[in-house]
Amino acid sequence: MLSSLLNPKRIDASSSFYYGWIIVAVALVSMAFWLGIRSSFSVFYVALLEDFPWNRGESAGVQSMALITYTILAPLVGGLIDRFGPRRVVVPGILLLALGLLLCSMLETLTQFYLFYGVVMGSGITCIGIVTYSAILAHWFEKMRGLASGIAVSGMGLGTFLLVPLSQSFISMWGWRMTFIVTGVLVLIILLPANVLFLRHKPEEVGQCADGLRDDGTFENTCSNSMDRRSAGDDWTTKKILLSGRFWALIFFPFFSIIGIYIILVHNVRFLVDQGIDKMTAALIFAMVGVISSIFRIFWGWLSDRIGRETTFTMGILCACLGVSSLLLFENSGFKLFTYSFLIFFGMGWGVTAPMFISTAADLFRGKIFGLIYGFVEAGIGFAGALGAWVAGYIFDKTQSYHMAFILVIVVLLLSCSFIWMAAPRKFRGAGQ
Repeated sequence: MLSSLLNPKRIDASSSFYYGWIIVAVALVSMAFWLGIRSSFSVFYVALLEDFPWNRGESAGVQSMALITYTILAPLVGGLIDRFGPRRVVVPGILLLALGLLLCSMLETLTQFYLFYGVVMGSGITCIGIVTYSAILAHWFEKMRGLASGIAVSGMGLGTFLLVPLSQSFISMWGWRMTFIVTGVLVLIILLPANVLFLRHKPEEVGQCADGLRDDGTFENTCSNSMDRRSAGDDWTTKKILLSGRFWALIFFPFFSIIGIYIILVHNVRFLVDQGIDKMTAALIFAMVGVISSIFRIFWGWLSDRIGRETTFTMGILCACLGVSSLLLFENSGFKLFTYSFLIFFGMGWGVTAPMFISTAADLFRGKIFGLIYGFVEAGIGFAGALGAWVAGYIFDKTQSYHMAFILVIVVLLLSCSFIWMAAPRKFRGAGQ
């Protein structure tokens, strides 16, 4: 078995082992680093403000710079994967990410911070993000696409849960410069070998087929059928995509949901502290939201394979709305029990987003340029995140309250549901396009 993993071309077609689950494991680890490193910015940010005379706005803009870099490069990364395969994109990206981390350990000026973190690291980290592995998983799974996507993106919550406190612990022991170096080394000794040794683009490269192992009639989803379905999308062009109504529905359902999600992610701790919750408790509530979201990413992905993406997404979004409503009720009543309903329901709702983004996109658009298509989706998500974070702050500055911002969250979340129903992945799952 070990030799088969290290050299997957040798996998016996009669084996019960499906190599696609190795791809899921690689994606999980990679996305744990992807979001874990991005989330760790908050602890480095505090340490850097203590050492440098930078104001909060201009130094926090470094994270915005990284997000802008991601937004610009996501379609390019997806297109490069379509053309050259994942390892030729992911491996240089990992090296670039490690280089950016090592350069950050030598920071002396804010300009260097923008360049090293916002541009160099931002470029590298785009190559190990969701756009990369969604483009790969779309080839490996069809019947079990939701479950596979859910397991893979659960790494996002795992990475935040592990890397944020680990970074804070290292900073406390060794300082932020050494912590940047240690993080870069972890990237090189864990992330690089995992992708070099195990990452493959399509199941045909190891003599297997999507969801199964052999084309002998024992699996409903056989190699010939799955290849025929995927080839049905090979005639997509950029012009045809831009003229497709379902493409714009695919763009807008993540866009509106992420506006709402990021309003809560960025501002919930500040809101809770404003309402009298101590900082440590507020941070713990936020951490638990992440843990619950990771668990439910797997659940929602599994459920969507059985009852459909639209119904599953709608159920998840309604949970998120209940969570946001809990914040409004807490603001009006001061009853702290509502903070628990917030962390449970919003965590559940946040968990439905990424698996449905990946699964719906793969249901709607298969073929040679799927990576490019999902890159456009992620570019919209990046812009939506930045917009959501900003608009809630703007509303608060004008009203001195998050009340209207939270109402806006509910509105845009419900609006996102309408667009997934317009996209109608149920019409295309398991069928030629």
